[in-house]
Amino acid sequence: MSLGTNIARAGGKASYAGLDLLASGVILLDVGGHIVYANAAAENLLESSLKALSRQKLSALFSNPEELAHIIAQAREHKYSDLRQDLTLERVGKDPLQVHTIVAALDEDELVLIELRENVQQLKLDREERILDQSQVNKELIRNLAHEIKNPLGGLRGAAQLLEMELPPRHLAELREYTQVIIKEADRLQTLVDRLLAPHRRPHIVGDVNIHEVCERVRSLILAEFPAGLTIRRDYDASIPEFRGDKEQLIQTVLNIAHNAAQALSERIAQGDAELIFRTRIGRQVTLAKVRYNLALDLHIIDNGPGIPSQIRDRIFYPLVSGRDGGSGLGLTLAQTFVQQHMGVIECESRPGLTDFRILLPLP
Repeated sequence: MSLGTNIARAGGKASYAGLDLLASGVILLDVGGHIVYANAAAENLLESSLKALSRQKLSALFSNPEELAHIIAQAREHKYSDLRQDLTLERVGKDPLQVHTIVAALDEDELVLIELRENVQQLKLDREERILDQSQVNKELIRNLAHEIKNPLGGLRGAAQLLEMELPPRHLAELREYTQVIIKEADRLQTLVDRLLAPHRRPHIVGDVNIHEVCERVRSLILAEFPAGLTIRRDYDASIPEFRGDKEQLIQTVLNIAHNAAQALSERIAQGDAELIFRTRIGRQVTLAKVRYNLALDLHIIDNGPGIPSQIRDRIFYPLVSGRDGGSGLGLTLAQTFVQQHMGVIECESRPGLTDFRILLPLP
């Protein structure tokens, strides 16, 4: 039974008081389509207070109110006990609302109740689409930029070597220091460019992959580098089947994420209470890049560190973005590229005390 039906049966305006306790947005409209009530969740969703919303026409809040107006009219005509529809409500100067809408008429007060629930699945699809689009732009940018950098780098290095050969013997030791700076910096930049191009050059070697073998390999590598103060807890679902993939790429993906996490845990490692968790589960009916899969690997890499700084949280998968001094900002970019080559996605949730990287890959 819907919320609208329950309220209609309860009747009386006193019954609206409890609506502020609901997580979904609830709006009541009068006969003229004006807002007479909006609960706290609706205020948050619409980014406006009840005082500002009161007596406004609901249709005035959106630039495409036609579909919503149509189902409201149907509800007033009592064609159905309630009407349900997924809508994208466009707003001027604000992000559109992806909502599941339930509309019901309340006979006693001649009001219409509208319940708005954020469509989490649609938001997830939109977010994945943005990530994929941004990743494609990044790939093209990286490829073009790397090739533009490589050519002059070779010239700079060669010129520095020739210059070093022409230095007068009496000043060789003194001036060689400067030519070596040029050569070493050129080599460092060459290494960076090679890392940028690595995912696009290396062939995709497909074989049978056991995700727990991948996790165990990474676990041993991390513990070898951080032997004290860090606990890596395993929470595996042994029923996860093998799947076809590039094992080395997946090891590199998990290693990049786990290594970043271990470095972020430096203070807790010093205190002796740092923790990483490798958790594997099976996801069912998962949509990845607009394709529905019956089964998916759901791998979480969780740490109890300080969290990702808020100013870079939305950009952590962009190349050369790092939250650590001295970081190259390539680890997560490469991880995202490798996972996308497996038709999967990486998601991240972070707050102080808990950062959760989630890798989703389709399973056979």
